[in-house]
Amino acid sequence: MSAGVPVRSHRVRRALRGPRPEAVPALVGRACALVGLLDIAAGVFPRFRHSRMHSLAEVLPGALGPFTAALSLSAGVLLLLLAHGLKRHKRRAWRAAVVLLPAGAMAQFTYRHSLVGMLISVALLAPLLRHRDQFTALPDPRSRWRALANFVLMGAGSLFLGLIIVSVHPSRMVGDPSLADRLTHVLYGLFGFEGPVDYQGSTSWTVAFSLGALGLLTAVTTIYLALRPEHPAARLTEEDEARLRALLDKHGRRDSLGHFALRRDKAVVFSPSGKAAVTYRVVSGVMLASGDPIGDVEAWPGAIERFMDEARAHSWTPAVMGCSETGGEVWTRETGLDALELGDEAVVDVADFSLAGRAMRNVRQMVKRIERAGYETRVRRVRDLGEAELGRIRRAADDWRGTDTERGFSMALGRIGDAADGDCLIATAHKADDQPGPYGDLKAILHFVPWGTDGASLDLMRRDRSADPGMNELLIVAALLAAPRLGITRVSLNFAMFRAALARGEKIGAGPVLRAWRGLLVFLSRWFQIESLYKFNAKFCPRWEPRFVVYRASGDLPRIGFAAMQAEGFVNLALPVPRFLRRRTAPARACVHGTAERNVRAA
Repeated sequence: MSAGVPVRSHRVRRALRGPRPEAVPALVGRACALVGLLDIAAGVFPRFRHSRMHSLAEVLPGALGPFTAALSLSAGVLLLLLAHGLKRHKRRAWRAAVVLLPAGAMAQFTYRHSLVGMLISVALLAPLLRHRDQFTALPDPRSRWRALANFVLMGAGSLFLGLIIVSVHPSRMVGDPSLADRLTHVLYGLFGFEGPVDYQGSTSWTVAFSLGALGLLTAVTTIYLALRPEHPAARLTEEDEARLRALLDKHGRRDSLGHFALRRDKAVVFSPSGKAAVTYRVVSGVMLASGDPIGDVEAWPGAIERFMDEARAHSWTPAVMGCSETGGEVWTRETGLDALELGDEAVVDVADFSLAGRAMRNVRQMVKRIERAGYETRVRRVRDLGEAELGRIRRAADDWRGTDTERGFSMALGRIGDAADGDCLIATAHKADDQPGPYGDLKAILHFVPWGTDGASLDLMRRDRSADPGMNELLIVAALLAAPRLGITRVSLNFAMFRAALARGEKIGAGPVLRAWRGLLVFLSRWFQIESLYKFNAKFCPRWEPRFVVYRASGDLPRIGFAAMQAEGFVNLALPVPRFLRRRTAPARACVHGTAERNVRAA
């Protein structure tokens, strides 16, 4: 008995203390979602409105009495929208909940004279006020196209709910209207007009108020999103780019992905000393960094701490794509995150490369065949090309792109021939034709970015679709053979995802699980070029450098993977936006530490 008493008393004390502060946002968000669904059900289904379960929906504002079906429906939709922000610690969502809960309590007492309902609302308000320091996340980057997306999604949802509202009163419906009549009634009702469907008694008023509430809610939320103050996505400023280039000049040799940090659609956070930096992009609430931090390894922890501070300030999910083994060790040590091997980077040491030997027979034969067909290659620095030729190369690269959107994030610079990128390499293939195309004799392009002073990292490969196959192999060989003349000792080729699984799964003795995993990767290669990139890289007999993804929890991996696919251009969720809703050009937004850093430098 004596042993059981302390245990029970400990459980009682823990119950009285309530949930852990960090768990409050998730609990409140789930409660809002549940009550929102119940409010929607209470507003749509007449029988449910009078059921015992509706007393739970009265905990939060929206269910103000049996005669407020339209208000219940509207509040339920708003609570569903609010729930996600509360779970993500958003300050604005907290403010909305703090305003709505007392209003609901007053409505409980005024309309229902329900002291119990009012006390429950106040009781749910208490943890929000007590743990207000848990709701500090700043707004996400946003643009005007979200207003259009809201209009499309809310409009579709309103049509669906409206059709249910019109159809759940069959006993009071006059006649048997067709589906077209019901849809017409919904469309009219969303705009506040009477439709072709008639009801007996007061049901017509209930349906009219509910449809009108849905239409008003769609209009109000769309107008709010279109007119609210912008919080634009961060961009790389000229000052940030200059600081990054200075760090790359000193430490760029360490990571082959370092130069890709200069993509101008990335943001950056610097360490307090300014000797290291982490570049990132926010996609669907995921704060994606790529490669290793830039700069002095000893200053990496400071930059990583700033990165995590920024993620916490906005309640973003932190993740790192494609960091090296050293980078993964530092990230996991400093942040407590986990790391998972993502694939391997193919690196060719120029001194060891040769077309001789059996292993290179296929590449050698292909290159010889293409050369006999009359193709020639040129490998030059960007600064050695004239502006006219650079312009022709840019246009060709854009026209030869295989997709509507430019792909790439972690291993793509996103531009060619910029004046600031004079050290980049361009390898081109040429063939004199009887009928030259719009780009003269240009047939294929390879673009490499610097990897320190003695390396190069492959950025993009483009070719004329009418050219002979093997253009990429020809230009890679040409670049490797020209590398000694240009002072290059190592070249990084494409990144091969899940290379180890593909390589081991095809060997004798591979187990059933490994073979099944390889089979799935081969199947997915129809869309994502997983196996083809591995086999293409393997032709050049590279050494394989593992790359990792760093993440917070295993449950975040699907979200991180989807965000990475968006960043790389494999998934495009953008909608065509009318001109009046497009985001105006705005100055780059600084991170939460940016203002303080500028003040320190000014002093």
